[in-house]
Amino acid sequence: MDRVSILRLIDHIKARIKLLTYKLVYGKKFQIGKGVTFRRGLYVLARGTVKIGDNVFFNNGCSVCALTRIEIGKNTVFGENVKIYDHNHRYSNLNIPIQQQGYTGRPIKIGEDCWIASNVVILKGVTIGDHVVIGAGCVIYKDVPDNTVVVNKQELQYKAMAEGD
Repeated sequence: MDRVSILRLIDHIKARIKLLTYKLVYGKKFQIGKGVTFRRGLYVLARGTVKIGDNVFFNNGCSVCALTRIEIGKNTVFGENVKIYDHNHRYSNLNIPIQQQGYTGRPIKIGEDCWIASNVVILKGVTIGDHVVIGAGCVIYKDVPDNTVVVNKQELQYKAMAEGD
């Protein structure tokens, strides 16, 4: 067995231990399917319910934070640093510090066989259909239908420089 294979095996063992720890800490609130894997730094907060289907993969630095419910379908792949939040801070009362106003929340559902690329943020109340690709850097705050590709369009604007600039 070569060095890279040994390192992958060690990472896999650490991931299984972490998933089992989440299962022990959160009990029925944290449900994981078979073949769920991740690299380094998966963070789960399950005050609500987290349900992860079979063969889901999380790359480095992903967060799944549930105060209500987050459900992820089977065979879904997450790039690095994906953040999923089913809640948001309340901030309407200017006389109370934001950190003391509590939260609002709505469930998130992510379909089967999706690819959520690096640095995507998925916000409360969103339903993402099956076979969806979400490009790097997108903030998802609306529902995404089945068989859709979402990209973060960035238009480059060029300005002619005046002589002497």
